[in-house]
Amino acid sequence: MEDTIAAISTALGVGAISIIRLSGKDAVNIVDKLFDGDLKNAKTHTIHYGHIVSNGELIDEVLVSVMLEPKTFTRENVVEINCHGGISTTEKVLELVLSNGARLAEPGEFTKRAFLNGRIDLMQAEGVMNLIESKTDLSRSTSMKQLNGTASNLISSLRSELIDIISNIEVNIDYPEYEDIEVVTNNKILPKIKEFKDKIKKIIKESENGKIINEGINIGIIGKPNVGKSSLLNALLEEDKAIVTEIEGTTRDIVEGKFILDGIVCNVIDTAGIRKTDDIVESIGVNKSLETIKKADLIIYMLNNNEELNDNDKELLEKIKDKKHFIVINKIDLDNKLKIDEENAIKVSITKGIGIEKIKNKIIEMFNLEMINTKDMTYLSNARSIALLNKVLNIINDCIENIEKELPIDIIEMDLKNSWSILGEIIGETYTDELIDEIFSRFCLGK
Repeated sequence: MEDTIAAISTALGVGAISIIRLSGKDAVNIVDKLFDGDLKNAKTHTIHYGHIVSNGELIDEVLVSVMLEPKTFTRENVVEINCHGGISTTEKVLELVLSNGARLAEPGEFTKRAFLNGRIDLMQAEGVMNLIESKTDLSRSTSMKQLNGTASNLISSLRSELIDIISNIEVNIDYPEYEDIEVVTNNKILPKIKEFKDKIKKIIKESENGKIINEGINIGIIGKPNVGKSSLLNALLEEDKAIVTEIEGTTRDIVEGKFILDGIVCNVIDTAGIRKTDDIVESIGVNKSLETIKKADLIIYMLNNNEELNDNDKELLEKIKDKKHFIVINKIDLDNKLKIDEENAIKVSITKGIGIEKIKNKIIEMFNLEMINTKDMTYLSNARSIALLNKVLNIINDCIENIEKELPIDIIEMDLKNSWSILGEIIGETYTDELIDEIFSRFCLGK
């Protein structure tokens, strides 16, 4: 991190203001070469009016913010050039900055430097990304809790509890000759580990809500051709996103859209009708539909009220029986020929606008959206953190089992140390370079 990086930090396009950000030891010197004022003697956290000049030509009228280390986002010298918005002007200023010694930043490199320099931890860094990508007020709120360190403190507290247990075990193993220390046995640490397990389980359960808040609910609409899947998608989105015709197999590929339900983003996927077909293009769509079943958080399975259940329908019901799902029976304005035992099936007529609110209410009920609250709960809100926490839970379960089998306490200690290390991965106390590169590569350029 010896070089100075630069990037455009605002969306590229026509606008009132655009910002070119630099971070690194030479940030001030580089911009000073282009600025018709004195930045080398500028005090920290000051703004300076002037012009960017190249070979005697005025490039733009700007405001330059100077922030000196260590009280900056990256804990390095940071300079931000506020120039007039517009693609040509912004790219010209960036070009001059790069030609005078800066390097184009990689995606997320500013935030990566903030993490590596100890300004923020890994969960806070991911909170920055979540905040940028927030689509609802709920996701903004949980992202801010992650960004301000509330969730990180929760993980740090869990690590401290493990350290207390581990240190007591270490003393017994390393200094057995001391008579004034408490002898730590499997039976003495078992209640503490069970209590620790309960805390992990509670956080995981609550974090399912956090994941929903940040990532939304992926809903797949499936069924055979011409049951009204595209019509339902359009009704939920309140726009004509998918083509609707009477011709079977109109939808050849998946069609996606989003709508907000109780502050949660619902990502809806209208799939190709699932049936056996010799049409190559349609069969590709059918395969994609089957993949959607695997990936979706919720399946809406549509049937026609005026058609009997066939073998293909029964096969699909079997495929989704272990998935979170509910059935929508469409075309209730037509003669009833469908016999099905499924409880809580929702009967609708999409063309007549009957039952759409029932579908939305069912989603709210199944995901308990009315109870989701960001005011008093601290969530882990991304898949990486939750997966690591589940890994810790599995190790702790093994640990309890090993205690009950009366395995030596030093084996128990190994499990606890492993759990402590994995918890460190969540907040970035322990990490690999590959992990850090992967996480920050998902960030936008200039952040």
